[in-house]
Order: sequence, then C-alpha cells, then structure tokens
Amino acid sequence: MKLFYILFFSLYTATVHAAPDGEALFADHCSACHGAAGEGGVGVPLSLPSFLAGVDDDFLRKTIRLGRPGRVMPAFSKLSDAQLDAIVGHIRGWSGKPAPVFPDKPVAGDAGRGKGLYKEECARCHGDDGEGGKGTGVTFSRDRDLPIVAPALNNPGFLAAASDAMIRHTLETGREGTPMDSFLDDGLSSQDLDDLVSYVRSFEDADRPERKQALTREDTIISVESAYSLEETVENLKAALAGQNFILIRTDTLEHGLVPEGKENPNQVILHFCNFRFLFDALAVDPRVGMFLPCRVTVTEQQGKVLVSAINPMYLSRLFNNDELNEFCSTMHDSYREIIEDATL
Repeated sequence: MKLFYILFFSLYTATVHAAPDGEALFADHCSACHGAAGEGGVGVPLSLPSFLAGVDDDFLRKTIRLGRPGRVMPAFSKLSDAQLDAIVGHIRGWSGKPAPVFPDKPVAGDAGRGKGLYKEECARCHGDDGEGGKGTGVTFSRDRDLPIVAPALNNPGFLAAASDAMIRHTLETGREGTPMDSFLDDGLSSQDLDDLVSYVRSFEDADRPERKQALTREDTIISVESAYSLEETVENLKAALAGQNFILIRTDTLEHGLVPEGKENPNQVILHFCNFRFLFDALAVDPRVGMFLPCRVTVTEQQGKVLVSAINPMYLSRLFNNDELNEFCSTMHDSYREIIEDATL
C-alpha cells in the first residue's frame, strides 16, 4: 500500500508540474487567426521563414502578452509565463533554427531626418503616421498578391515588443515573401537606416487619441419597449428596414431549430436582415464580424409588454480590439436605433 501511494504521488506530481503544451496552446489561442500551421489568415503568417529569421523570442513573447491595442491582435494577459514560453517555442520550431539575437542598445540616429525618409520610403505601406495598412491579413480585404498587411509602427504594443536593433535588421534585410524589401539593396545608407529607426521610435512620444472604454453590460444591448402589439411591431420593423435600405432575409420564431417543431414560443420572433454592400465593406475590415451577421432584431412579448432588442453594434470593435470597425459600428448603431424607434414609437 505504501508503494501504491508513492507511485500515485509521483504520477500526480509529474502531471501537475508537466511543461505546458505549446502546440495545444497555439491551437486554442492563436490558430483561429494565424492558421493551424502559422500560415496566416486574419493574422500575419508566423511560419514565414523571413519573419522567424527577423524576430527574436522576446518580441514574440511581448507581442502575445501585450497584443496590439486598437488592432486585431488581442492581449493575452492571463497566460502564464510558462505558457507564453511554450507558445513561443512552438512558433520557433517552424524555423528549425535558433532565434536571432539582437543587441539591447538604442540606435543613435536623427529622427528629424528619418521623418523625411519615412515619408519617401515607408508611408505608402505603413501609413503617414505609422498607423499601418488597412484591413486584416485575409486575402479578400487586400490585394491578393500581398501575403501580409503592413503593421502599425506607431502601435504601443509593437513599440514595446520590438527593439531598435530588430527594427533596423528588418530595414536592412527586408522580409522575403512580403512587399518589404531591403532598404540597403534599394540604395539607402547605413545612416539612413539609423535615422529611420530613430523616427519610428519617436512614435512612442507622439500623442495618441484616447481609446474608448469598453461598453457596460447594459450598453451591449439596444432594447426598447414597443407601443404596439407583437404582430404590429413586427410589421412596423419590416417597413422600417426597407426604409433604411436593408433587405429582409426571413422572419422566424426565436426558438426555431432549438425545440421540436410546433413547440416554438410564438411570442418570441426574430427578424434577419442585411445591407449587402455594408456587409462586404465591414467584412473587408474584420471578417470576424460575420459571426454577428446577418443583422438580427428580436421581438418578444411577456405579460402584455412587447420588447424589441438587438446587440449593440458599438460593442463589436471593443470585443474585437479593432479601431477600424468604429465607423462601421457607429453607422450600424444609428441604423439600429432608427429602425427600432420607427417601429416602436
């Protein structure tokens, strides 16, 4: 019996203290955007040889931990350091080579001169103020011959993760398989590269617009009581949708497909509708909005009270960490409010 307890305790201890599984963690937290084998998708292709040759493990670790505020990449603040190391080890394994090592020493360049070089050499891809390319990494949101959207160089997550030496290395060698060429091959001097790095680093001191706070739980839903019966409210909604240039796809009970046919609650109705041009434009910015499309409004009646409800579109950009969605979500929010108010007042 004593031997049994010793063996049991040994197995239990080994299980508890087993190293995290980087492949499993990547599959759970990263593959949806970056692809199961790091081939890219919504996120950048992590298995690209030139990418792995140009970033050190500290950059990968800090990128996962900090994310890219206001871009698509979220911050994984709840992962342990051991879990981060496991994910980084899994990503590094695609290269089959040791991680590059960059000196932890600031580059001494002329940021003022670098600003002019940036406008000539970098702005067309990375934006006039380092805001990055538009859209995500998926093919239908950009030119199909581009495997990656230019990253936001003024992003606090990027600037905290990338060392001066790593940025300079990218300028010097480029990224094979992407539009990023070697600036040395393009005729720039070593001093030019130092000046560019110093200018990119100066983005840390630039004023950034304050990000909006996440919506409260109450704000995540638009909900209005109707002055009409359920049937009248549904018909009013159909007319209001047409007035806002939306196409009604179908009207159904809320429980359709969730309970046996004929058992659905007739006092719970859902309308599915869409503006296909708006849909295309929004998907080009962030395809994850497809999880919330087509648009839906529910009408429920309980104890003589008719309520019209919908998810607040302003919640999407907060949920997805993508500031580019703000304009779309604001437009959709205003449309929802007008549709619901037209149908209920």
